[in-house]
Amino acid sequence: MRVEQLNEQGWAKTYLLIDEDSNDVCLIDPVYDFTQRYLDLIDDGGFRLKFAIATHTHADHITGCFSLMEETGCEYIMWETTSCMGVSKYVNADSSLEFANQLISFHHVPGHTADSMIVEAGGHIFTGDFLFTGSGGVGRDDLPSGRMKDHWESLSVLGKFSGDVVVHTGHEPPGTVMQTLQWNRENNPILKMESWTQYRDWQEDSVKQLGSVSKIKVALPANIFAEIPEVIPWLE
Repeated sequence: MRVEQLNEQGWAKTYLLIDEDSNDVCLIDPVYDFTQRYLDLIDDGGFRLKFAIATHTHADHITGCFSLMEETGCEYIMWETTSCMGVSKYVNADSSLEFANQLISFHHVPGHTADSMIVEAGGHIFTGDFLFTGSGGVGRDDLPSGRMKDHWESLSVLGKFSGDVVVHTGHEPPGTVMQTLQWNRENNPILKMESWTQYRDWQEDSVKQLGSVSKIKVALPANIFAEIPEVIPWLE
């Protein structure tokens, strides 16, 4: 299985998983803005899109999952408790998907959102906004369904993974190199914290620095109701 990060613009990351034996592919956290690019890549490569997976309900961009499902017939996959409509297959900790002669599995990590999950495939984990690379820490917990205490407690889930798995995160500055979990254990400030109060203080400071989420009033309803709005301001 080969993993590629597709988005050349912005901080949101989309991952393409490729089964080089069958030419089946899987997209994790596709962004609606780049849907045609994904479709062109799939067509040009002679690929078949089997799964479009959203690691959580995004508030800062419209997911490409339901559009890709409509265009290709792939499965649109999210955690079973999500509020998002249009999902064709719900997963939980007992679920697995066959891909590239191995299994894709799922781990619930509520906190950033109630439906956040880690997607595990081979020696890779895809963490969405649950965990970022190094000093990026983790995603903010002040958005709809977010809970700081839940996020802090969910960090224990990382203990089940080997340090040599590669962590692929949902948002990073362009050019960021993805690192192993062990590297993150040594360089991510959140993973070195010893108390809930440390985490709470970090989150509160982070939210003050980040400010409001500019796209939330358009992106969140679109993702929940699986509908593309007539006007998408940032694409005008």
